[in-house]
This record gives sequence, C-alpha cells and structure tokens, in this order.
Amino acid sequence: MNSRRTRLGSALAVILTVLVLVPTAVLFGRVWTDNSDKRDSTQLEKKGVEYITALTPLVSALAESQSTSIQGVSEPPESLASAVTRVSAVDAELGDELRTKERWADLKDKISKLPKVTGAVNILNAHVQASDLTLALYAAVRRNADLNRDPDGDISNLQQAVAVDMPSTVMGVNRMGDYANLLQGLPAASRAQVQAQFAYEVLTVQNSVKQLTENLQAAVDNTESDTLSGSLVSALDSFRRGVEAMNRGANPAGTPNAATMSTAQTTLQTALSNLAGITLREMDRLLDDRLDSLDYRRIEAVVMGALALLLVLGALTWPAFTRRREAEPAPERPSGVGESTRDVAPHRAGPGPVGPYGNPYDQAPGYGDLDPTRRERSGAVR
Repeated sequence: MNSRRTRLGSALAVILTVLVLVPTAVLFGRVWTDNSDKRDSTQLEKKGVEYITALTPLVSALAESQSTSIQGVSEPPESLASAVTRVSAVDAELGDELRTKERWADLKDKISKLPKVTGAVNILNAHVQASDLTLALYAAVRRNADLNRDPDGDISNLQQAVAVDMPSTVMGVNRMGDYANLLQGLPAASRAQVQAQFAYEVLTVQNSVKQLTENLQAAVDNTESDTLSGSLVSALDSFRRGVEAMNRGANPAGTPNAATMSTAQTTLQTALSNLAGITLREMDRLLDDRLDSLDYRRIEAVVMGALALLLVLGALTWPAFTRRREAEPAPERPSGVGESTRDVAPHRAGPGPVGPYGNPYDQAPGYGDLDPTRRERSGAVR
C-alpha cells in the first residue's frame, strides 16, 4: 500500500511539474525572442545613426561646392573630397545591411562629375541634382535602418529632424543664396525663371524650419533624457537667429540682398552643423540606454529561467530521494532489548502464594506425584 502511494505521489509530482514547466518555457521563449528582436532593431538603428553622421558633412560640403563653383572656382573644396571618403568608408561597412550601395555609387558618380560642368545655371542644376540624390540617400538610410518606425517619441522626432528637416534646410538655404547671386548677374528678361525658383526655395526653407522646430520641441517634450533639453536649447537659438538673418537678406517682397544672405548663410550652416551633431549624439545615447535596458532584461530572464529549471529538477529528484531513504534497512538492536515478554518464561508472576510447582495458579500436582507429609485418611474413615 505504501509503495502504491509513493508511486502515485511521484506521478502527480511529474505531472504537476510538466504543467508548470511547459507554460514557463513558452513564456521564457517569447520573452527571449521579443528581447532579441528589439536588440537587433536597436543595433540596426545605431548603424543608421552612424551612416547619417557621415552624411551630415557631405551636405555642407556639397553646399560649399555649389556656391564656390557658381562664383567661378573650378577646384572643388577639400571638404567635399573628405566627406566623400568618409561616406565611402561607412558605406563599405554598412551598405549591404542598409541596402545603400547602389544609391551611394550613383551619387558618388554624380559628385565626381561636378567639376566638369560649366556655366552658372548648369553648375547650379548639377549640384541640385546631387543634393536631391543625397536627400534620397538620407531617406533610404532612415527607412532601411527602421529609424522612421522607432517606437519612442523622442527618437522618432529626432530622426525626423536630423534626417529630413536639417538637410532640407541646409540645401534650401544654400540655394536661396545662390539664386540671389544669379539674379544679380542675369538680364531682366532671363530673371523670371530664377526668380520663381528663388521664391520656391524661400517657402521650402520656411516650411523646413517650422517642421524642424516642431520636431525638436516634441522630442524634448517626450524624452526622459536629462541632457537632451539643455543640449538643444542653445544650438536651436543660434539656428533661429541665422534663419531670421537669412529671411531679412532674402527680402521675398523685394530685391534680395546677396551680401546679407551670404553672411547669414555661413552662420546658419554652422548652426545647423552643430545642431545636427548634438541631435545625432543624443540619438546614439538614447539607443545605448535602450540596449542597456534590454541587456538587463535578458539577464533577468536568464536568472528566472535558471531558477525555474532548478525548482523543476528539485521536484523531479525529491521523490526518488525519499524512496531511497525509505528502502534503507533499519539498524540492528542490541540483544534482549525490545523483546516481547511472551517469549520469556516468567519465574514469578507477582506477589501472592507460589505453589511448589512455581506457578501460583498451577496448584494441582501431576499424576503419580507423592506428598510425604500427607497421611492416609482412608483408614481413619474406616
């Protein structure tokens, strides 16, 4: 009966252990998979930030090349060659994963042909084409790196600001200044098209600045970072002052002041470059914080999984340990200890008269026994 109860208890323990272990393993698997997916996505976003960091100097270098080429400088600026080299290195490392190799090869080819273009209008159009391809490369990076689908509000707004609004603003501001310079050297009959392009770029820059300011403000409002707000305030104020100076020089209602716009353009590009650097560093820091949190959760899941496994092993081995203890023989007892009194013949049963035969209740002598003290009373009767 005890053996049957032991086997039944062991079977119930195994069944209960399996019922606990299966959902625990399923839950652990889901947590581990979700954690791994988030880690992979975050690391991919960090690679996107690295690529965009390399693209930022290229935008400024293309703007500089555009302005100097229109002014008659045949040699491209050194900053352009340096920026191309940097993007090439990053694309060689990350281009396959971010799927940017074809786009970069096309853009790099367009940039290499810029010094061969002649004529102010042709130079401007060639640089506009290269700039548009650069914006398309920005869009490809943010899309393929999943930056545009980031779940956190602060990173989502920062990537929109640094990968869309800032490069668009830099290029728009630069085109404003270059169109203003072209208007001064063109005859009145040829100004209509350039004037229309100038007005279009003014509106584009105003819209880009508005979007940039809103995205940066939204990022500050939605972040838990202690450094984001303080880092962006001064850079954003400098950027706004540059925009105001640029708008005064553009004078959309009248004739643009090329000299004022040129000074404001330099200030604005410096402010944008500083603002882009701060934004990218903050994005990278926020992504690092996310990775640290995911690493902690991974360690936590491993510890909880190991603890559950230990509990399961303990539940499985405990019945076997108990049965082994029950099967061990009892230790031998000393002779005479614990023996039943029924196995030992009593010599005296207790107080009271004891017969000659040793037992007080056994008074009858055995047949044939003679008592020499007794007298024969039969003769006396007679």
